[in-house]
Amino acid sequence: MSLLRNRRAAAAAAAAAGSGDQAPMMEAAYNIIPIQDVVMHGDHPALRFPEVRAAVEALAHASDFPPPPMAGAWDPYRADIFDWLGATFGFQAHNVRNQREHLVLLLANAQLRAAPGFPKDHPIDVLHHSVARGIRRKLLKNYTSWCAYLGQKRHFTVPSGGGGRDRRRTGAAPGVGPDIRMDLLYTALYLLIWGEAANLRFMPECLCYIFHYMALDLHHVLEQSIDIETGRPAMPAVCGEDAFLIRVVTPIYNVLKNEVDASRNGTKPHSAWRNYDDVNEYFWSRRVFKRLRWPLDPSRNFFVEPGKPGRIGKTGFVEQRSFWNVYRSFDRVWVMLILFFQAAMIVAWDGRRNPWDSLIFRDIQVRVLSVFITWGGLRFVQAILDAGTQYSLVSSETKTLALRMVLKVLVAAGWTITFSVLYKRMWDQRWRDRRWSFAANTRVLNYLEAAAVFVIPQVLAVVLFIIPWIRNFLEKTNWRILYLLTWWFQTRTFVGRGLREGLIDNIKYSIFWVCLLVSKFSFSYYLQIKPMVGPTKVIFKLNDIRRNWFEFMPHTERLAVIILWVPVIIIYLMDIQIWYSVFSSLTGALIGLFSHLGEIRSVEQLRLRFQFFASAMQFNLMPAEHLDTDHGSIRSKLYDAIHRLKLRYGFGRPYRKIEANEVEAKRFALIWNEIIQTFREEDIISDEEVELLELPPVVWRIRVVRWPCLLLKNELLLALSQAEELVADDRTHWIKICNNEYRRCAVIEAYDSIRHLLLEIIEERTNEHIIVNQLFLAFDSAIEYGKFAEEYKLILLPQIHKYVIFLVDLLLKENKDQIKIVRTLQDLYDLAVHDFPKNKKDFEQLRREGLAPSRPTEYQLLFQDAIKCPDNEDVSFYKQVRRLHTILTSRDSMDNVPKNPEARRRITFFSNSLFMNMPRAPTVQKMMAFSVLTPYYNEDVMYNKEQLRRENEDGISILFYLQKIYEDDWGNFLQRMRREGMVNDDEIWSGKFQDLRLWASYRGQTLARTVRGMMYYYRALKMLAFLDTASEVEITEGTKQLATFGSVRHENDVYPMNGGLQQRPQRRLDRGTSTVSQLFKGQEDGAALMKYTYVVACQIYGNQKKAKDPRADDILTLMKKNEALRVAYVDEVRPEMGDMQYYSVLIKFDPVLQREVEIYRIRLPGQLKLGEGKPENQNHAIIFTRGDAVQTIDMNQDNYFEEALKMRNLLEQYNYYHGSQKPTLLGVREHVFTGSVSSLAWFMSAQETSFVTLGQRVLANPLKVRMHYGHPDVFDRLWFLTRGGISKASRVINISEDIFAGFNCTLRGGNVSHHEYIQVGKGRDVGLNQISMFEAKVSSGNGEQTLSRDIYRLGHRLDFFRSLSVFYTTVGFYFNTMLVVLTVYTFVWGRLYLALSGLEAGIQGSANATNNKALGAVLNQQFVIQLGLFTALPMIIENSLEQGFLPAIWDFFTMQMMFSSMFYTFSMGTKSHYYGRTILHGGAKYRATGRGFVVQHKSFAENYRLYARSHFIKAIELGIVLTVYAAHSVIARDTLVYIIMMISSWFLVLSWIMAPFAFNPSGFDWLKTVYDFDDFMNWIWYPGGIFSKAEHSWEVWWYEEQDHLRTTGLWGKILEILLDLRYFFFQYGVVYQLKIANESRSIAVYLLSWICVAVIFGTFVLMSYARDKYAAKQHLYYRVIQCAVIILAVLVLIIFLKFTPFQIIDIFTSLLAFIPTGWGLISIAQVIRPFIESTVVWASVISVARLYEILLGAFVMAPVAFFSWLPGFQEMQTRVLFNEAFSRGLQISRILAGKKTMAV
Repeated sequence: MSLLRNRRAAAAAAAAAGSGDQAPMMEAAYNIIPIQDVVMHGDHPALRFPEVRAAVEALAHASDFPPPPMAGAWDPYRADIFDWLGATFGFQAHNVRNQREHLVLLLANAQLRAAPGFPKDHPIDVLHHSVARGIRRKLLKNYTSWCAYLGQKRHFTVPSGGGGRDRRRTGAAPGVGPDIRMDLLYTALYLLIWGEAANLRFMPECLCYIFHYMALDLHHVLEQSIDIETGRPAMPAVCGEDAFLIRVVTPIYNVLKNEVDASRNGTKPHSAWRNYDDVNEYFWSRRVFKRLRWPLDPSRNFFVEPGKPGRIGKTGFVEQRSFWNVYRSFDRVWVMLILFFQAAMIVAWDGRRNPWDSLIFRDIQVRVLSVFITWGGLRFVQAILDAGTQYSLVSSETKTLALRMVLKVLVAAGWTITFSVLYKRMWDQRWRDRRWSFAANTRVLNYLEAAAVFVIPQVLAVVLFIIPWIRNFLEKTNWRILYLLTWWFQTRTFVGRGLREGLIDNIKYSIFWVCLLVSKFSFSYYLQIKPMVGPTKVIFKLNDIRRNWFEFMPHTERLAVIILWVPVIIIYLMDIQIWYSVFSSLTGALIGLFSHLGEIRSVEQLRLRFQFFASAMQFNLMPAEHLDTDHGSIRSKLYDAIHRLKLRYGFGRPYRKIEANEVEAKRFALIWNEIIQTFREEDIISDEEVELLELPPVVWRIRVVRWPCLLLKNELLLALSQAEELVADDRTHWIKICNNEYRRCAVIEAYDSIRHLLLEIIEERTNEHIIVNQLFLAFDSAIEYGKFAEEYKLILLPQIHKYVIFLVDLLLKENKDQIKIVRTLQDLYDLAVHDFPKNKKDFEQLRREGLAPSRPTEYQLLFQDAIKCPDNEDVSFYKQVRRLHTILTSRDSMDNVPKNPEARRRITFFSNSLFMNMPRAPTVQKMMAFSVLTPYYNEDVMYNKEQLRRENEDGISILFYLQKIYEDDWGNFLQRMRREGMVNDDEIWSGKFQDLRLWASYRGQTLARTVRGMMYYYRALKMLAFLDTASEVEITEGTKQLATFGSVRHENDVYPMNGGLQQRPQRRLDRGTSTVSQLFKGQEDGAALMKYTYVVACQIYGNQKKAKDPRADDILTLMKKNEALRVAYVDEVRPEMGDMQYYSVLIKFDPVLQREVEIYRIRLPGQLKLGEGKPENQNHAIIFTRGDAVQTIDMNQDNYFEEALKMRNLLEQYNYYHGSQKPTLLGVREHVFTGSVSSLAWFMSAQETSFVTLGQRVLANPLKVRMHYGHPDVFDRLWFLTRGGISKASRVINISEDIFAGFNCTLRGGNVSHHEYIQVGKGRDVGLNQISMFEAKVSSGNGEQTLSRDIYRLGHRLDFFRSLSVFYTTVGFYFNTMLVVLTVYTFVWGRLYLALSGLEAGIQGSANATNNKALGAVLNQQFVIQLGLFTALPMIIENSLEQGFLPAIWDFFTMQMMFSSMFYTFSMGTKSHYYGRTILHGGAKYRATGRGFVVQHKSFAENYRLYARSHFIKAIELGIVLTVYAAHSVIARDTLVYIIMMISSWFLVLSWIMAPFAFNPSGFDWLKTVYDFDDFMNWIWYPGGIFSKAEHSWEVWWYEEQDHLRTTGLWGKILEILLDLRYFFFQYGVVYQLKIANESRSIAVYLLSWICVAVIFGTFVLMSYARDKYAAKQHLYYRVIQCAVIILAVLVLIIFLKFTPFQIIDIFTSLLAFIPTGWGLISIAQVIRPFIESTVVWASVISVARLYEILLGAFVMAPVAFFSWLPGFQEMQTRVLFNEAFSRGLQISRILAGKKTMAV
């Protein structure tokens, strides 16, 4: 390492001449490896690896490169490749430093992994050429594909072999391999471009374009080419100080920024501005090389700002806001559904029992052929939609696109006309010949020939589906002839090519969908379509039905057919979602069974397998010797499979019982005890449970494995019982004992422990010591010769056992009674020597055998002066005594240990996972390196004192809440605090407040919890690194060393024989002293840092520091506690002159300097946030991550130490094929840890758990469409960083940013797998408002996904079955949920139409459409969805798999009793509202849910603001319609029929109104209800203003609720108005039911009703005008006008009563008609607001709207007030909402609060 010297400072200074960073570089600040100053940090653990030194050395040779053109002072002998590139191209110095370390770590880790495959003579400290070349190929693979796609030659050349000159330059040894510097140069160049690209990292092909030209410049510089224009040596197009940032990144960044600014924060239509994808896809065209040039020319059209002529518009795809996108993206799905429905209708209309009975007739066959006409028409619709949505892509340069659009429309229309003509000719010939003659059949044949030509593309697609590799080859091949052939079918795009899976995967998901579709279509035919045919035929024959109103058109009875069919058709279109739920649940359960999930479900099942854990852990978690061979070979796979079978089913040697002297047992004990130790640190188990669960080291010469006391439980007592009752010889006794391994170990351990205990407390060299030793030797001899049962009375063993227990009890007391100990020993001696042997011996015989003192006089003095108990400070001794006491006295089964359900769950899952299939673990040195990235904005880091103590109106604080919810944890925490010297709570608040904060924070969704969990990776890697390198001697000696440390408990207050006295303060024992970390040799830290990096992207940490925000101090505290934690943030610096400057900064805490230090500071081109906040935050910090993989973790997640042990197994999955290729994204199972907080949290947790386990299991295999759902997935880092990153960030369209990473991965040919042997914790929202906001965000995000190019391309580029999977697991789920709500609407409104028009009465007599199978099927399916049963099915099946069938059924029943169906129905309304509104009008936005605890009552006004539009209005509308229907329907007279038909709709109404209050803490408290109504009225009347907020003023909120109407398009406004017309129809139907109408059917009735509406509105305007003008100063005038209006109204009423058929009931009927009309007018006025806002009408609209809100609020409040008035209802609600402990605590707190109030 001749060049590894202290040269970085000078090189950095030289490079700084070409870089303009403001902050000075601190030499002491380094990230992971101190490459900057190797001499000063030569003893750093990471520098001990020769691979690191080899990587640094490989980069060190730049002395023979041409001097950088504008570098100033340049020392070629002190600079490396990165310094040279930085100075040559003008990269920032900190970017150079960052990427230098990045590449060094990549190279070193790759060399560590690849070393076994190197030649034996390869020097260990020389970088192998294959390592550098492998990384270069992976990094530049996307660039290579891009060049091939555009027909460009790659601008890099790498020598395949090296000459002597190159080898001399690199200092490589002879025979090492070719020169690797060119590989390193191109790799370094790409990394430097990527590291400084900022927001451009979201545009991978833009980076390819930049690299393309910079690589060419690099080639010219290295070759010292002559510039033709200047005649001087070529210079890079971009060079100089900060040149790359200023001349390359900033211009393109400004293009993006201008587009975002023009989008008005994303509210403008997507088609009006370019997002990240549009700009990136600009680089998918060959024209980009001519139009953009290099260096970038700001005068080009690409840089023209929005609104100016010549600007380039959308590229590749135009997102249009329309529901037609659902059809356009997944047209094949809808074509299938529509064509089958048509065919089924034709066959069912024939009336025969089975379809095949009808299809034997030629008439039916020919009618079925009409589906081709429909198919052609659907193609025409698709062509029109394509042209209508994508027309803005057409330009002078894309004329062929316009040509294709026109041709597709014409061809589709031509096919439709052709099929129609041929179809008509068939029937004309058939009717002419009166039979199917030869001529008619000939025309049928002509029709079929045309159809055959029509389906040629589909036939070809099927053939290519069967042989997928051919299609992949054709799509990936960049031959121009293939472009021409495929031009007609699809637009050529860089992504979405070659997406076909292998044949086996094709078969698997094809079988899944074929079985599903057969079931669905059979059900639809027999139970939906066929039963509706009979009533339809009857209705068509009716023509004399009496109408109740004016008819605008004849034969409206046919409208009844449509009304009856619409709900059936809607359910027919969506019920694949139900079938998918059923089939995916069954498939997921089957896969789970084969994956061995849930085989260990309880502690009892754990006990049965625990003795084989060492073998399982050794096999899975410890590196194997054969790992150096090819792990993917058939031999290794067979080897692993056989060993797993042996482990799992108990065959062969690997399933053996370990013995105490084996190093395998000692490794197992170290790992197991460390796991138990972390449980205790987390306070989920107590000190007592630690000793019951831990595997103590082998001491006291015990000859067997010392199993945890939990497993030994009452085994010794059972053995004693057997010895007492069974009369047999030694062999029989021993065989029975050995039948149970735990019993055998318990007997031997107890025997050995008693012996050692007695010899320990009796002084050596005394007669007593000799006697006891001889006594045990006699026992040993009898046992050895099998004569123990012959020589001793086994019946006395229980009596001996009793005395031993008494002795141990005496020893465990703090103040030991020496006299009692002596007496007990004497009694034991008498029993063992005189009574126990069967053959009595006299004193002389005993003396000769050494079992008696030498003189009889000494007999009474035995043990008097020979006892010396160890001092109380002998922690190890008393720890063993306590264990012996447990073994001797345990009588119960200990199945409730550990008591904490979370501890039980984690232990059982971990133990079960060791018997599942997972890759073998490599050593830590050879594992893949990885990072974890957590985005953080402004959430809670740790709870502060104010948060913990602040009480709500019920006196509930967060701390009190947590103490009740986590009662076990709180008790364990107090026990730990007492051990550390704290006596009471006040001392904890004063002396251990930080521990208290952490305890509470670790139970919330805080950053502290996430950081603790992620740092378990670091802790686990250090321990595994030690176990990898530790020898057998080191482990044995280390185990002995750990045995000398104390327990985590105090020794003298454990058992009840302490007399029940008050516990005295306990001395503190450092828990860390008993962990494996005490055995570390020093290099473990280096190995862990090499393999693991944790970066938290605290975006505004800089601003928090400046503002003295406590969160900044808490983040610093976390950095102090965790040495491997790094924090990245965006720093804003305003120079004295110029604009604000932004920097990406990475910091850490330096333990030497005892302060945070800055590592890197990289300037950004401008403000960070151009798109969505979270992906932008991730993107700025991802440059600081390291390794081959990156795990994305949200800041409300957790991790577990025992799961961290399996991370290196998981990373090995990248080396295994999953289907036809290796994975690029590893899906990881989640555990939702918030399920115990409340009933709502449980419902959400159960629903989420079924999705992240069973749901994603099926998506990955067999469906092959698993995407990325956010949280714990592990990305192939190098693959993703070259393809756009780990999320997408375009404003609004990518609001659900995470899933787009999965879309991008799939479209770019990646592979996503799912693995369930490892889990990560995840928090979810726990209150209804939080959950609703979360679901609103997700639903809105799915609405935006529906419009996106990613969904469109997935729907078209995947094969048919995978596109089905994508649809029904992404946007289709939300679309179908909306269809369910639409079904309710169409069904209820349709029934109302039938009832009010009179059609229902006429139909009822002839065609009883209510007693119908199809209607029953529709109602049942609708109700199934409403109740959440199809959501519950995966929950039940997954719980059955993992917990057992009966517990799963009980959980489901319990959830139903806690109103889970109400929650799921309410949730359905949230999803459908926000999904539909987003597609129609937009308005998707990020909604902060808070992630807090549900301890605070939400006011009525807050609930009203959140749910008025999404639930309350809709529920009231449906309730009114159902009420009117009940009043006027002939069916309603049969109460049972009405209930059966309408129960699901009434349940929906009830759920949508009552759920926000049923799931609101203290939701039915009478006083709170009264206060809430007052608060609501204050909110209603609070005046709006510029500074008012929606929380304070109804008017401000009302305007905000209309925002989506301001940004919607013309079609959105038209559709909104059309939907509002239903209120006028309601008025139309009801006014004809008025008595005053006198059964008139004239249109005048309806017109007069509008006059009434106008009069009412005019009266309201008059009163408002009078109030405004006279109420203040001329009050008498106002009263006169009021009296006049009232008198006039009474006179009109009297006239009506006297001279017309008017009745009092008409008043209420009129209100029922006119109130919805008023709401419809207000809704329309909101849509046309731009036209009327400036008129006097608008003020009246606001006034009327306010009255309506008061009316609606009172309507919703009425049932709440009623239930609040009922006694005991509030207590029941609290019990349902929370668990029993918290409910009890809440009641107590209310009592105390009441007493406080009375005292005041």
